[in-house]
Amino acid sequence: MKVSSMLIKEGVIHDPVTKKKYQADILIEDGQIQEVAPTIDRKGHEVVEAKGLWVLPGLIDMHVHLREPGREDEETVLSGVKAAINGGFVSLVCMANTDPPVDDPSVVDYILAEARKVPGFRLYPVGTITKDRKGSQLSEMYLLRERGVVAFSDDGSPIMDALTMRRAMEYCKPLGIPLILHEEDLNLSEGGQMHEGFYSTLLGLHGIPSLSEEVMVFRDIALAEAIGVPVHIAHLSGAGSVEIVRQARRRGARVSCEVTVNHLIFCDADLAEYDTNLKVNPPIRSQADRKALIEGLLDGTIDAIVTDHAPHAVQEKELDFDLAPFGAVGLETALPALITYLVEGKGIEFLDLLPALTVHPARVLGLEEPGIESGRRADLTLVDPGRGFRVGEESFLSRSKNSPFLGKELKGTVVETIVAGKRLKMEGVVVL
Repeated sequence: MKVSSMLIKEGVIHDPVTKKKYQADILIEDGQIQEVAPTIDRKGHEVVEAKGLWVLPGLIDMHVHLREPGREDEETVLSGVKAAINGGFVSLVCMANTDPPVDDPSVVDYILAEARKVPGFRLYPVGTITKDRKGSQLSEMYLLRERGVVAFSDDGSPIMDALTMRRAMEYCKPLGIPLILHEEDLNLSEGGQMHEGFYSTLLGLHGIPSLSEEVMVFRDIALAEAIGVPVHIAHLSGAGSVEIVRQARRRGARVSCEVTVNHLIFCDADLAEYDTNLKVNPPIRSQADRKALIEGLLDGTIDAIVTDHAPHAVQEKELDFDLAPFGAVGLETALPALITYLVEGKGIEFLDLLPALTVHPARVLGLEEPGIESGRRADLTLVDPGRGFRVGEESFLSRSKNSPFLGKELKGTVVETIVAGKRLKMEGVVVL
């Protein structure tokens, strides 16, 4: 038996392009898919029995925070990659709000060197738009692009000055990669802890209005249309913002956007117990906003589903709600959470969600699109849709455990994560 030869037997392939599923065998040799057929002779191959399992093209998360350099107590590149593999992701796009931030080519070099410790795993760094993410002086975008960043973002902080944003768009235009924009008017959101509405009043917490997002989304789409540059709106949270993007796309604007798993599943009523693991930015909004986000995802207004994986030390999340930092981990629960809360008995087909986890993020960023066909790199995720588990701290390979799903029962277990033909998660265990 050749070590480089693997046969995935009788899995149910899910195709995000045709939105069809079918049972087939997959032959992998030297890291590539050689054949997909109804049946392939198992003789001479390492066999992965996949009967009853979903076989997905390797998942892409285009919005994560890996904290290295600077806060290695919360996450490192390596621990973040392990968490990704545990959750079925084969590619990550890591944001630039590290310490120091990714505004210097040497930081890009460092992150990519750390990522190479897991051969075959694809980690794509994002560079800052402005120096130190302060929203004033532009970063060395050209040099960062040459080093390998796939986008620019000051995520975690908005660019309040419209002229600075205009200059960033003009500078970025010939570089051929998008800006990823954190849309928040700090004059409207200052001091806010959760969505402004009935529940913020009930809980006695200062609210963050949806308008703080909407006005910035409107401004930056207007600038992008005038300059003729693509922009990507990060972690869309409100119905008004969805409609602004929808109308812009109908006009032909080159705008894409994403939604987090948490914003698809939770609403502000879920913060009634003051769970700091549900304190995220932008905040979890109303049930009406949640429904609008789902509608936007299903009608194609929203391109990508992301985790916005944001690790925090336990002592920080144990502070009072108004003192705790924003953010939640998500890489290891995203897929089962989507299956549990949106698919199982909820009337949404998983195939309608899959493009937002695979081909659509790749298109937004100009990356190689994942797929299951001959000649493709063998990046695959195998999921047992009927196998459930209870989320506990032991469920995580991330260095941080600040998950809103702690204590909850989820269905849909990632059994295998295959990266460039190598089983990095094997029979439910990460083997790095």
